[in-house]
Amino acid sequence: MSDTTKLKESLENLARDLVEKARSNTVWRQRNAVNLIPSEQTMSPLVRLLSITDPSGRYAEHKKVKALGDTEVYYYQGTWFITEVELELVKRMEEFLGCSEVETRLISGQMANVTVFSGVLDYLNRVSRKMEPRRFRSVMNHHIGKGGHLSAQPMGGLRDYVSIDPVTERRAVVNFPVLADNPYQIDLPETAKLIEQHKPELIIFGKSMMLHREPVKKISQMIAGIKPKPIIMYDGAHVLGLFGPYFQEPLTEGADIITASTHKTFFGTQRGIVASNMSKGTDYFDLWKSIVRRAFPGSVSNHHLGTLLGLLMATYEMNTYGRDYQRQVIANAKAFAIALKEQGLQVEGDPEVNYTETHQVILRVGYSKGIETADRLEKNNIIVNYQGLPDDEAFTSSSGLRIGTQEMTRFGMKEEDFKELAGYMAEVILSEKDVSQQVSDFRKRFTKMQYCLPEEQARPLVDGLIDSLIDLKRR
Repeated sequence: MSDTTKLKESLENLARDLVEKARSNTVWRQRNAVNLIPSEQTMSPLVRLLSITDPSGRYAEHKKVKALGDTEVYYYQGTWFITEVELELVKRMEEFLGCSEVETRLISGQMANVTVFSGVLDYLNRVSRKMEPRRFRSVMNHHIGKGGHLSAQPMGGLRDYVSIDPVTERRAVVNFPVLADNPYQIDLPETAKLIEQHKPELIIFGKSMMLHREPVKKISQMIAGIKPKPIIMYDGAHVLGLFGPYFQEPLTEGADIITASTHKTFFGTQRGIVASNMSKGTDYFDLWKSIVRRAFPGSVSNHHLGTLLGLLMATYEMNTYGRDYQRQVIANAKAFAIALKEQGLQVEGDPEVNYTETHQVILRVGYSKGIETADRLEKNNIIVNYQGLPDDEAFTSSSGLRIGTQEMTRFGMKEEDFKELAGYMAEVILSEKDVSQQVSDFRKRFTKMQYCLPEEQARPLVDGLIDSLIDLKRR
């Protein structure tokens, strides 16, 4: 047997093994397991298939060129289709958010945050280009141990953009103080004192462990008299798909900028966006231009055109079904939290609002028992995050579980279904029972995707895409 034949047979065996493992994992995650991770979402079949069509291997770099009268210049040929898609996505995303500007080329929420940090600093340094650019003198954010996301921390995405405080010899970041009786909410009177003391140039809302609305309007009013006014950024990675009348509308309430990933509560592919009302003629139009420049060429070259196309379909779905979905996600989270409490589990948050105002529910399972409990739930086909709670000294000693209702809501679960699921979870957590088969049988009742094009209408479109991907010769 020749070396070439051996290599081909080896490749076939490797491919067969990989495909079988991928198929098995997909069946488990999509048919047998209940996914409650609050940062994940299953895409509809059309969104998923559109993401692997021809644009997934292409480039479409472009930017406005001042010398050509701010004409949008593309650096590749053959981009007419993706140009159309990108313009349409911007339009539909502006429609969803009720805003005037959206940058859609970023490929993650963390990249969106870093792009904004870079863009705001570029704007602050605009007065003199002859001096070494300065960093933020002070930033206010959520502490990572109280739900703040890594991308807005000095150890993460913020690191290279914030100054060293000469007094503390640490990064000049001050954290929102929290209420003594509810560490998941901001203490507004104490925040006012810290703003007066530290005069932050950038205020960052939004968390990865998020049970409540952010007090955007109140803090916007609090800083109204400060000159120059601090920039308010809302990291909506976890709650983009909830923005609207049932949750909150940050730009209307006083935020200057929204950043987000598009695949948690939103229906989309894994990407990132930045949005604002900083249109031409507004005071901050130059800031918006700085952010766009830091998107391209500052942060991306190839901006993953396949997932861009998929995101457009997801945005069509959200603009059609979003309000019904949002209402159901939040109703499910509240019902789930109450049911878990009634099962004897310790639910975090404010009981006055049924423990949550978002898609998330937080459980306390005992000091340093988060990892062990999450592992036991996974063995029973229930997938959650272990989570450090505000009084845990480190993530490795997590006392909690972070749970989200968004993905299973898309598969048709309602309040009564989450109550049933709460019973299975209690059996695993409190009694260490094996309910893996019951959970698998339960999940099989919820496999049909909701809040998207109905199956009878989507099926011929899906078949057409599959046909084009598998057998191009027939065309």
